[in-house]
Amino acid sequence: MTDAQRTSAQFAGETARSGEWVRQPNRFTARITADGSSGWPVQADRYHLVVSLACPWAHRSLIVRGLLGLQDVLSLGVVDPIRDDRGWRFTLDPGGRDPRTGIAFLSEAYLAADPDFAGRFTVPAILDVPTGRVVSNDYPQITLDLSTEWTRFHRPGAPDLYPEGLREQIDEISAAVYEDVNNGVYRCGFATTQRAYEQAFRRLFEQLDRLSERLSRQRYLVGETITEADVRLFTTLVRFDAVYHGHFKCNRHKLAELPVLRDYARDLFQTPGFGSTVDFGHIKRHYYETHRQLNPSGIVPAGPDESGWYAPHHREQLGGSPFGTGTPPA
Repeated sequence: MTDAQRTSAQFAGETARSGEWVRQPNRFTARITADGSSGWPVQADRYHLVVSLACPWAHRSLIVRGLLGLQDVLSLGVVDPIRDDRGWRFTLDPGGRDPRTGIAFLSEAYLAADPDFAGRFTVPAILDVPTGRVVSNDYPQITLDLSTEWTRFHRPGAPDLYPEGLREQIDEISAAVYEDVNNGVYRCGFATTQRAYEQAFRRLFEQLDRLSERLSRQRYLVGETITEADVRLFTTLVRFDAVYHGHFKCNRHKLAELPVLRDYARDLFQTPGFGSTVDFGHIKRHYYETHRQLNPSGIVPAGPDESGWYAPHHREQLGGSPFGTGTPPA
């Protein structure tokens, strides 16, 4: 069995009898807190964030880390976009090892924390450098905690991505976006029955239609500035035409054919801290080379044309300002 076949088999193991793909739950859910009551206190230069530039879930944490200015206190490791049966690899680094922790595979940190762990080794993951253990792979909570627990290390002018007065609204729309869009594209792509695929497909585009209606009236999903909700939607939209439209059969429309969502995504892409974190090469290589059950040849598409991301969007006419009274990241 090839590495790609082993990886495909791991994903197949998350398919229900109905043919619906069910995402693996997050195993490591410890929180890093300002007061240390969790057992993991916020400390500068103690923790290491590991991401794949291909992964939308990891992409969230990369954006938030940069917007908040946490680069000097939370180090970053980037894995190879091609994952084999041993999981994510640090082959982009000299000697094939992460310079911060010395590990060659992210799985080493997972197994250091739980030698019996048998699931997929996922990103993002926050590692405790002194012990070499994974602390959290709980991607929804990681970004919220970066916003709320790491505040003493935020840069001057950092945006409030999870303002207290808007949290209920942010949580509500984020839940819908996760179920039907963020995870919905995967439920389309990895469905193994026609019925499961069509149910996920219908819910995906019904939700995109609702989001288009909402965003036709306001610049951002919640409030007058960017919030956690926008970060979460962006990382799926930016991958839509390059991957999900064809590779995952999400083909009712391309993002380029949905004017409101297209311009909303362009607006965010052109906002400092967003577009600079997007690597279409990593994105396409990961999906098309790793998911061999969907793309047996491993051929990576040459398109689509990326120049459209820099086209005018005119979203500023709706009001609002990306950073409010704050400032963009350097």
